[in-house]
Order: sequence, then structure tokens, then C-alpha cells
Amino acid sequence: MKRRDRGEQGRDRGPGTGDPGKATAASKSKPKQVAQKGGAVAFPGSPVPGPRSRLLDDFLAHLQIERRVSAHTLDAYRRDLDGLLQWAGGDDALLALQAEQLRAFTAAEHRRGLSPKSVQRRLSACRSFYDWLLRNGRIAASPAAGVRAPKAPRKLPQVLDADEAVRLVEVDPDAPLGLRDRAMLELFYSSGLRLSELCLLRWRDLDLGAGLVNVLGKGNKERIVPVGRHACQALLAWKQDGAPTQEAFVFPGRGGGPLSQRAVQLRMKQLAQRQGLFKHVHPHMLRHSFASHILESSGDLRGVQELLGHADIATTQIYTHLDFQHLSKVYDAAHPRAKRKS
Repeated sequence: MKRRDRGEQGRDRGPGTGDPGKATAASKSKPKQVAQKGGAVAFPGSPVPGPRSRLLDDFLAHLQIERRVSAHTLDAYRRDLDGLLQWAGGDDALLALQAEQLRAFTAAEHRRGLSPKSVQRRLSACRSFYDWLLRNGRIAASPAAGVRAPKAPRKLPQVLDADEAVRLVEVDPDAPLGLRDRAMLELFYSSGLRLSELCLLRWRDLDLGAGLVNVLGKGNKERIVPVGRHACQALLAWKQDGAPTQEAFVFPGRGGGPLSQRAVQLRMKQLAQRQGLFKHVHPHMLRHSFASHILESSGDLRGVQELLGHADIATTQIYTHLDFQHLSKVYDAAHPRAKRKS
């Protein structure tokens, strides 16, 4: 990303730092650069950890203790709100923030190079923070209530067709790590797990006899998902190869801890190329494929929502667009008035 000139940096500063002639004593004393650990330097408005805020610490504690969000979600909130804190200049400025200033913050983030989707996520974190302040009587009205995020193009999820999915999961069990890889891919495609869910899975969570897996999803919400016959067979072969305890992770890394998400992503990329699939294959693509193929066969959107663990059915509805694409192909191939002359 190209470094902006000083004029542009000045326009992106937070409230109280725009007009040098009207700057408060606090804003005059604010350093232009903040030294970070390791000698790095952060500029005002950059979304990196800055001075701690009692308000943000209390809000993050609320998310962790009362709402029991995952560590990944908590870290995302921390990064997004640290950006707002640095831009605003402190707790007092956060409490006094007005809607027009929050709009200026989102505009500055967009100019800084954040995608519309990232700005949407950042504004969503701000809304949650200010809703919490409002409920706790710290502010009279939320400045985020009337602020609209920039529209992001809605991309349809990339999926494998049924033949490609089968080709991917049918890893040679006699290859190095073949039993593990086969079990991992079969489970991804069979049950539509998120990457984080698969990595943290323990043997106690699986009932291979009944063909079920107990999954701890987002927000520490549990759901029970079926495991297909081929996946059960692959998991049983993998389990018998190592004879693990019930408390052991199904896919352990070094030292017996969970296999890292990055390791799974890299391994899947290698396996896809080895199986002759040269798309950008990643774990979430198998989850997308699972959802698309189930919806295509059943038409049961609510059932797919439950299997995926989506809190809002609107999240699941994107797969109806994929199903419509499939139906359009069927129509084009079968309807006598839709067939094109070759």
C-alpha cells in the first residue's frame, strides 16, 4: 500500500485533531507516532493495539465472560475497537463520539485501503460496543445507530461439484499421513464443519456407532451433526492406527495439542493439487460444498441452517443462489424452448 502524504494523514485523524488552531491541550500533546513493541511505529488511525482503554477492557470482558465468544472473535473485536480508540484519542472521546465522527472514521478506514467488507465488520464491532454502553447507562444514544456501512459486493461461495468433492476426499490411505488426511477430508465434507471446529474436535465428541458428532460452534453453542458412513469408516481406521484416548484431539499436532488451522489449510492445498484439482481449495470450500449439495438434494433451507450452525437463516440463504444456478443449468439443458442451437 502506498504511503499517503501528510495532508491525507491529517484529514484522517480523529476528533479534536483536525484544525491545528482549535486543537485542545490534550490533542496538542498527543504524539504523532506511537512506538510499538519491537521498534515498529504506528500512525494515528492505524488499527493496531494502542494505549489501553478501561471502556474497551470492560466491554471485552463482557464478551468473554457473559457472551462467551471464542478467542478468535474476541481478538477481532479487540483489533477493530483499538482502531477506533486510536482514531478518537481516548475514553472521553469515545463517550462523546457523534454519528458524523463515526462516519468520518469509517471513511478514513476505507481510504486507508480496507475493503467494504472489512469496514462493515469494523462498524459492526462499533455498534456492539455502543449498544453495550447504552444498556449500561454510559451514553444517552448510540452514535452508530444511524451510520450505514458501505455496500460490499456479495460474492457467491465457491464450491466443488459432487465429482470434484469425491475425488478430493478419496486420499490413498497407504500414503504418508493418508489415514489422517482421508479422515479429515471425509469429515469436512460429510458434516460441514468449520475449520476451527474440526481442529478442536476430541474423540469423546464422536459417536461413530451412531454416526454423530457433537460440535462446539461459534458462541460456544453446541450442535449435533450426522457423520456419513464413509467418514465413519475413515475415522475408525484413523483411530485404530493410533489407539488414542477419548480426551485426545482427533487430529493432533506436535505435542498432542490440536493441529493448527494453518497446517490444515496448507495440507488441503497440497492434497487438492495431488488429486488433480487446481482450484483454490480451502477448508471452507468443503463446508460450502456440503451445504450446497444438501440443499440441492433436499431443498430444506432450515435443515441446512441447523447443520451449519448458523444463528440467522439469512446467512444460509446465500446457498439458495447456488441452488438456483444449478436449477438454471437443468432448465437450459432440458426445456425445449431454452435449448440453444449448436
